[in-house]
Amino acid sequence: MNLRTFLLMTMCFILFAGAPVTAVEAPSEVGGFKLGDDISGYLDFDENYLKEVVVNDWHGFRKGIIYYGTCAYPGQIVRIRMKYEDSSKTFYYELLKRFKQKYGKPDEWKGDAFGVLYVWKWQFFNSDNERVTLILQHNLQNHNETIGNQVKLSYSERLEEERLCFIEYCETSKSAEEQERIKQRMKPDWDHMIPR
Repeated sequence: MNLRTFLLMTMCFILFAGAPVTAVEAPSEVGGFKLGDDISGYLDFDENYLKEVVVNDWHGFRKGIIYYGTCAYPGQIVRIRMKYEDSSKTFYYELLKRFKQKYGKPDEWKGDAFGVLYVWKWQFFNSDNERVTLILQHNLQNHNETIGNQVKLSYSERLEEERLCFIEYCETSKSAEEQERIKQRMKPDWDHMIPR
């Protein structure tokens, strides 16, 4: 590189390095849904196949979410997720010890190999031969998961039955006009896929 080219490049860098960056408007919409809009203004919503209620400050738990059915098992609790008040690893190990004393060795390790997410899973069958899943989880780093110590208890098959019942209900309860609208909205649309 000769001196002239070097000086020209340096001048360009100096001129443009301090130039203000063009302000970009913050996105507020994706998928045709806009932040701050009233939800009642949108069509074609299906409710979830499970409803949920939240409990707070509950006998050593900071928060819990109780899921119940709407179709195959209307009103019946099918999943429970409870977050303990104490989020320490020491408390997690105490819980694990007590779970093992009561339920034996876990059936499966579901945590990661990096020591971020500790998850042990037990599977049982109740007196009606229904599968019951019990999970004990500890997490203090992965923000995609619940932070702290959590226990999850669920009827695995009932969850699936609830989902399938709901899908069937949704498919059979839609008018021809609604079904056509669904076909139209299933088509990929760049205006909907990129936030704006």
